Amino acid sequence: MTEVELKALVSLLDDDDKQISSHVEEKILSLGKDAIPFLEYEWESNLNPLVQSRIEELIHVLQYQLLKERLQLWYQSEEKDLLTGMWIVATYQYPEIELEKLRQDLEQIYYDTWLEFRPDLYPYDQVKVINSVLFNKLKFGANTKNFHSPGNSMINIVLESRKGNPITLCVIYMLVAQKLKLPVHGVNLPNLFILTYKDDNHQFYINAFNRGLIFSKQDIENYINELHLVPQTSFYESCSSLDIIRRALRNLVMSFEKIGEHAKAEEVKLLLIEISDGGDLGV
Repeated sequence: MTEVELKALVSLLDDDDKQISSHVEEKILSLGKDAIPFLEYEWESNLNPLVQSRIEELIHVLQYQLLKERLQLWYQSEEKDLLTGMWIVATYQYPEIELEKLRQDLEQIYYDTWLEFRPDLYPYDQVKVINSVLFNKLKFGANTKNFHSPGNSMINIVLESRKGNPITLCVIYMLVAQKLKLPVHGVNLPNLFILTYKDDNHQFYINAFNRGLIFSKQDIENYINELHLVPQTSFYESCSSLDIIRRALRNLVMSFEKIGEHAKAEEVKLLLIEISDGGDLGV
């Protein structure tokens, strides 16, 4: 379709005949993601508020479709790269964010840590070096003032603001630690996402939401008892990238519900279904 034809279609978005405007919308949506740049340009140049509003809706629908396609491909991939998964989650709110930019930001954090890191250190001391760089030098920390902000689940916002929720802080910590060749992985604790350092000789836990606090299996047992829950193996062992992305999306659902953005919460629930095994959406 030519630019002239697209322009003619957009001009019909405010047609009084709903059948015509609906047909126009369907025609534009059938063009897929390739229509997004043109629609963005038209939104900027169009002075009709109704047309602008409908263009916004069309752009959102197309961007959401693109996100779903990326998420499905990620889910079907063998690798399920964690950073790619977190990037896909972030594109729900920030569709323009580039994966390469996130990689560069994390590479810088890794480099800052590597400068102070020594592979021959005892595991606890290795973790203390990471803690020092992330939480003292780079000022990463818990976003306790706006805990329910959707931005806490968006890795690009957390890398920029240095404030996040347990899962985004753990993801950043884990990606840096793994690049340093450390056996650090996520652990799906109820109500709190944490990390574990586990090799043949050691296992302990790290709370990135509390400035990298190191604690033991006994501490987890005490925590589970306080919650009156039956202990499960998953509370102590590492989880997959898929588990992490599912949890990040569930956090996002709760964030949108807390601030009254129910339509967005429903859209994110649909994303969860795309990567669920049999539709299990439990928190």
